[in-house]
Parts: sequence; C-alpha cells; structure tokens
Amino acid sequence: MELMKAFQTGRSKPIDFRVQQLKNLQRFITEKQKDITDALKKDLHKSENGTLLYELLGLEGEINMAIANLSVWMAPRPVAKNLLTISDEVYIQPEPLGVVLIIGAWNYPITVTLQPLVGAIAAGNAVVVKPSEVSCHTAKVLELLPLYLDPEMYPVVTGGVPETQELLKQRFDHIFYTGNSMVGKLVMEAAARHLTPVTLELGGKNPCYIDKDCDLEIACRRITWGKYINCGQTCISPDYILCEPSIQDKVVEEIRKSIKEFYTDDPKTFIDYGRIINQRHFKRIIALFEGSTVAIGGENDESQCYIAPTVLRDVTPESKVMQEEIFGPVLPIVPIKGVNEAIQFINEREKPLALYVFSSSNKVIKQMISETSSGALLANDCLIHYTISDLPFGGVGNSGMGCYHGKSTFDQLSHLRSCLIKRLGMEQLNGMRYPPHTAEKLRLARLLLLKQVSLGRVRHLVQATTLIMLAAFVVQVSTPHSQYFLLGSSKTGKLLHSSYK
Repeated sequence: MELMKAFQTGRSKPIDFRVQQLKNLQRFITEKQKDITDALKKDLHKSENGTLLYELLGLEGEINMAIANLSVWMAPRPVAKNLLTISDEVYIQPEPLGVVLIIGAWNYPITVTLQPLVGAIAAGNAVVVKPSEVSCHTAKVLELLPLYLDPEMYPVVTGGVPETQELLKQRFDHIFYTGNSMVGKLVMEAAARHLTPVTLELGGKNPCYIDKDCDLEIACRRITWGKYINCGQTCISPDYILCEPSIQDKVVEEIRKSIKEFYTDDPKTFIDYGRIINQRHFKRIIALFEGSTVAIGGENDESQCYIAPTVLRDVTPESKVMQEEIFGPVLPIVPIKGVNEAIQFINEREKPLALYVFSSSNKVIKQMISETSSGALLANDCLIHYTISDLPFGGVGNSGMGCYHGKSTFDQLSHLRSCLIKRLGMEQLNGMRYPPHTAEKLRLARLLLLKQVSLGRVRHLVQATTLIMLAAFVVQVSTPHSQYFLLGSSKTGKLLHSSYK
C-alpha cells in the first residue's frame, strides 16, 4: 500500500508536521465554510447557523485543544515503580499506530468524520478518509481535503458499498467506524482477518427516564431539543421516554409547547427544522408508526422527506417502534410504574450509547448510575456531554467499543508503548531472579517487587529536587547464600537491612 510507504518515511512523527497539518485542517474548515453549509443544506436541510453550531464549532475546539496540548500528549508518561526498578527509567511512550481508516457517517458528516481525523493526525498516523456516500454533497466537499493536507498521507476515498468493501480488504493498523451496529459487525468481521483493532461508534435506543419528582417544563424543553435537532437523526438523541402514567399527559403537553417554541406552528417551513436524509429512511420511519397512537405531529411529505416532530403515547414494549433505533423525529412514551421498573426495562435490552434521567432526587440519579450500564449517563440534560472534550465519548456492548474526543482520540489512535531502561551495573542485586531459586531470594524478591513506589514517594525517600537522580548509598545485605547491593536512599537501605536481621 502506497500509504504505508508514505508513513514509513517518518515525516508524520515530528510535532511540527502534526501541528502544521492540524492548522491546515482548520484552514480547510474556515475557507470552505460556505461550501460546507451549502452541502449540508442540500443533504439534510440544515440551516447555516445550525451547521456552524452543531458541526463546526466543536470541531474547531478539538483542533485548538490538540494543538495546545500535543507536546504534553506526545511526551513520555512516567509510571510508579517497585523497589527493584527504582533506579531505572520506566515510562509509557505514545507512538503512531501506522495507517488508520476512518469511515464517516451521514448524519453529522463533517464532525463525525473529521473529529477522529484530528486525533489521528495528532497521534502521527497516516489516514484514509472515507466519507459517507449517503450525504453525497458533503462528501464532495471532503474530497477537497488533500488540497490542504499532505495528499500522500491523508487521501480521501469516496464511493458507496463496493468502494468501502474494497477498502476493508486492505490491511490497516486501526479502523474507526461511525454508523449502525449492522454495518459495525461487518467492519469488525473484515478487520478480524488482519487482527486489526477497531473503534466502533454505533448507536441504539437511548432511554430517557422522567421521574415524577421533576420540573417537567424544563425537562421536556431539554428533551425536545435533544430529540428533534437534525430531525432526530442523532445517535445520542433520546429514543424513547419512560415515565409513570400519572405524568404522561403533562409530558405530552410540555413537549407540545416546546415544539411550538422551537419550530413554530409550522415546522415544515421553519429554517431550523431538518429533513430525513433520503426516501428509504423516510419510509422506514413512517412504518414505525404502525400500531401506535400519535399524540403530537405525524404529518409527513414524502416528496420533501419531511416528518413533523412526533410523539407517540401509551406505547407498549412490543410495538414496532420499540424494535429498532428510530433515528428520526418520532418519540414514543412507554408508561412504567417507577424507577425500579424503568431500570429493569433498560437492563433487559441492549446497552445504549446514552442514558438520560430527569429527576430532582439525587438518590434516583445515583440509583440509575449504579444499576444500569450505558456509554454515557446524563442527568437532567441531553446530548451536552458530546461538547466536553475531556469526557471520553463511546459506547458499550451493542452501542460500540472504544472512545474518542480530545486526548481520548489521541490515546485511542496511538500505541502506548511500555519502556524500561536499565543500566548494565548493579548485577549482584539481580541475583535474586537467577537460579538456583531459594527461600532467601524469594523473601527479597517479595520485598522489592511488591513495594510500589510512586514518584512522590521517590521524592520523599531521597529528599532531592529531582525525580530522576537518587542519592548514592550502597548497602550490603548478607544472606546465607549471596550478597546484594542496592543503589538508593538510606531509608531504602535500612528497610532492606532490617528484613534480614
């Protein structure tokens, strides 16, 4: 593969190269902003300001964070040592994995494609970028990336299923895929042929539990925002609501008020309300209405791929809408008896990418955290965790594996190499590990190997201003069979000597 040859030149490893490529990526976003907003208008009916807010703002923050912190991320990371290795250099050295394949998604085709690219560049990798063919206009814009980035190190491959399948036949050092679990399984199967590690950012049915002890007006406003942005085509949007029957009518009315507040009485003509990506997905979502009662919305227009913000009430677990991820502007309400039944309901299903709980009770929130599992849990808000670069973003179980954002992307796309550098002296101390193995040697090994010494402890032991150099002090330890010498502090010497008195 030509890309591997480019990587093996080593030019992606210096920090100056990485920083320059990140700056070039920022320049691409700035100079092609109009092209990006126009493309997303055509693909998903996103408004210009909506694109800037939900696609580009966070991406710019990721780039700035990587540039500002790259020297720290790349630096060796010292670790705690035992007494046997106290005079050695022991650290973790991040190094590039090699050639990474990034397969983007169509729902946020800029941010979910380029955010992993930020971390891949920062980690010093070469990258093949494969945009989703479903958001075809945005894919055309992403084809311009090699005009800004090193074209040999960061090529863009466009096309549909055949092109993706051909890419997956190639050997990569890591594959990063964002999309649905069905395709995720195919990606993982293809990667397994080469033992290639994968990061899978998938999705699922994200539960949203509303406690009756809750400010329903605020809760429903935040849920409405999280559900209907991008016309519900967000992998971390609330997929369904769990609440007690006694508050269902109030929940419906508060959501109705919020829909009107956000999108007016006619969302179809409102600039900030999107469209379904294509007619295939439109028909899939409309079919999910079957057997359910529409409480709000339901209006649709296939010619425009328009589905109004919709709420379904009194939905049963067996309903068609509860059998798959909705990925559209349809919000079912499933009545349950309380938090315990909600937890049981959640735990009987696949682990979600996000779990939302709205409650004024800290006890309820803590119970939901301790008794469920999900990629992320948010209390009293939706989606906002995605904006925090220091929070690893990723799924668990069927909702994905691996994580990214900020330093997490750098680490995910790096090999964290363990390094130990020992001097060739002090060989007598090593005698305890060489045959013949005796009880005395085992006793000394236990002392030296089981005593962890943190960097702070080293400072305390040697009473010095540096963590690297230790005060020279040689202690002779006699046993019936051999002698051992330790270079270290007086306290360490006394500790060893006392064990043989």
